[in-house]
Amino acid sequence: MRSSTLIGWFADIGLGDRLEVGGKGGSLGELQRAGIAVPPGFVVKTAAFERFMQSLERESPVRERVQSLNAADMAGITALSKDLRARFAAAPLPSDAAEEIAAAHAALVGGAAQLAASAAQPGVAVRSSATAEDASDASFAGMQDTYLWVKSLSETLDMVRSCWGSLYSVESISYRRRRGFVENDVSMAVVMQSMVDSRTAGVMFTRSPLTGDRSVMAIEGSWGLGSAVVGGEVTPDRWVVGKITGEISVREISTKLIRHAAAAAGGAETVPVPEELQCAPSLSDDEIQTLRTIGRKVERHYGRPQDIEWAVDQHGDILLLQSRPETVWSAKDAVPVARAATDPSSHVLSIFGGRR
Repeated sequence: MRSSTLIGWFADIGLGDRLEVGGKGGSLGELQRAGIAVPPGFVVKTAAFERFMQSLERESPVRERVQSLNAADMAGITALSKDLRARFAAAPLPSDAAEEIAAAHAALVGGAAQLAASAAQPGVAVRSSATAEDASDASFAGMQDTYLWVKSLSETLDMVRSCWGSLYSVESISYRRRRGFVENDVSMAVVMQSMVDSRTAGVMFTRSPLTGDRSVMAIEGSWGLGSAVVGGEVTPDRWVVGKITGEISVREISTKLIRHAAAAAGGAETVPVPEELQCAPSLSDDEIQTLRTIGRKVERHYGRPQDIEWAVDQHGDILLLQSRPETVWSAKDAVPVARAATDPSSHVLSIFGGRR
């Protein structure tokens, strides 16, 4: 199936298409182009969101109301968020968008059924992909919606609207108002991917998140879906690995009592980890080295440290679910050590905490 004005398959998109497919969508397409394994999928482009928004705006303003909010007015932000999310949930999808999403969904789920690695019924992940997210100078991580193991088309279409509406969550509106974003410049795409029936999943930082050391990688993982790790519901296993040498300098294996798994009716559920696996490492040393190799390749491709989400499927194959720029240490790197000063004594005093 070919890409169109409203739908973009990963093979046809990259980071240069951020305005059409959002940060997450652009990154996934970029990874696939770079030869990195990602679950197959497509993006509902921002053009579909804009058509939906036009119908809402004809009834009453959306962006203008958000733009007029004061960043400190939490009561106003909360009330407007509630109102807008209700409007998004109730409004119908544009008919052409609904038809194209249905056709792409059928192609994706059909392919997943043929390639199924387990008895689990194929499902899709429906993930928000805002045009302003995952940029080098801003991070919307966790502010917009993601839905896992969505199984029916009707529910998938509902989740697309929910992802669009999550652009107007309290957290997202507050962040944009504090940062001074122009509302007309922000739009929302939606990623749709085949779900990975994860044996193990987690995150990888291609520089130490604790010290900023660029010579090491930090890997965190636990049994089941990565949502348990990202959501902080488990204490994951943790390894620190030499980026060049591969030496594992830190090996912390936690007690993992629960994991997230696919629920029979769709979505994810929390289930107990079998006793024999609770204190067992969720990754082998060989898998850690494979992740290291993948992380180095991704960092080289993007030219900067990355924050990566990954999963190991039931066959032991590793797939990347997302890669975004690392922002915490990069922001610190960008801060000058001391202010430039015309008076040399000002520079000395600023270093030693003196006052003038």
